Amino acid sequence: MDVLTSTRAVVKTALERLGYPDEVYELLKDSIRMLKVRIPVRMDDGSIKVFTGYRAQHNDAVGPTKGGVRFHPDVTEVEVNALAIWMSLKAGIVDLPYGGGKGGIICDPREMSFRELEGLSRGYVRAISQVVGPTKDIPAPDVFTNSQIMAWMMDEYSRIDEFNSPGFITGKPIVLGGSHGRESATAKGVTIVINEAAKKRGIDVKGARVVIQGFGNAGSFLSKFLHDAGAKVVGISDAYGALHDPNGLDIDYLLDRRDSFGTVTKLFDNTITNKELLELDCDILVPAAVENQITAENAHQIKANIVVEAANGPTTMEATKILTDRGILLVPDVLASAGGVTVSYFEWVQNNQGYYWTEEEIDEKLHASMIKAFNTIYNTAETRRVDMRLAAYMVGVRKMAEASRFRGWI
Repeated sequence: MDVLTSTRAVVKTALERLGYPDEVYELLKDSIRMLKVRIPVRMDDGSIKVFTGYRAQHNDAVGPTKGGVRFHPDVTEVEVNALAIWMSLKAGIVDLPYGGGKGGIICDPREMSFRELEGLSRGYVRAISQVVGPTKDIPAPDVFTNSQIMAWMMDEYSRIDEFNSPGFITGKPIVLGGSHGRESATAKGVTIVINEAAKKRGIDVKGARVVIQGFGNAGSFLSKFLHDAGAKVVGISDAYGALHDPNGLDIDYLLDRRDSFGTVTKLFDNTITNKELLELDCDILVPAAVENQITAENAHQIKANIVVEAANGPTTMEATKILTDRGILLVPDVLASAGGVTVSYFEWVQNNQGYYWTEEEIDEKLHASMIKAFNTIYNTAETRRVDMRLAAYMVGVRKMAEASRFRGWI
């Protein structure tokens, strides 16, 4: 089952549980707008290469749409559509005045020069400029994009608009109106919900055994935050394998040795597989890599007390049911990884008002927002007797459905 089909299935169930008629699902099962663009870029060898890009805007009943732009060879229209729906849900979960958006370009940035990436970034903005903007749709970094790419995109949009528009995009460098705490926001949000989930299960994070699958942006920050909080990170992995030490890994050493793509396991001989990593004995398991990692095949072998999804869609629907039936507390991706969009919202607010907060103020606001969202979803799951994923979708979809109803769309 692809990500769009499984996302739609949970949205449909959530709306049914909330008592909404079928037409609400018909509106929300797809993006209101899906733009496909072609971007010609002059490459370093003088040739012209034409790239395909997408921008999905799921629902703008609540406010402007918001979501990242990823540069990846496996980007598809279906994936971008599903991720835009997820962004809508995340915005609803943390109660932001946004709908969900998402963008992507089919390319491999690892094989492109700095100049070629700049040309691609600017070309993408030119292609989508009529449907984006601070009050329409606000892009952000995602897979293989960063603050430099956001800076090029903001500059290009400001040239087209003939007006300096820092609020057009988030995830920018601080000197161009970026926010403190944005780079580590997703991992910080995951850390906050791990602490809340641990409290519910009577686990002290200090001394807890944690396994983290993935050592990229989210996984590496997360390892550092948990290590510094006194947790024992007993396993980490990257695309090439995994490391395990029951006494806890030296996270600072691994962070120092990893390359720019988050790979470090190639430096070691005694590695294990990603499959073995997921089945390690631990208190908290955090899939922070790619989708469909916990499936019906291995869900019975998961030995964690709590599973917190830092990646998008790492657990299939069948596996969600198995884990829940086994009494494992599963904190879903749309809640756990909502820290990124929350701090993106803070960045947009700061750009709009021209007044900027300190890192301490951002942290305080992020903590309040994530703790409130976690407790709302945990309580919904308990009172409605549903798993945390369905509870999160019910909380996330309600605001959008209500806004669409009040506007008279349905």
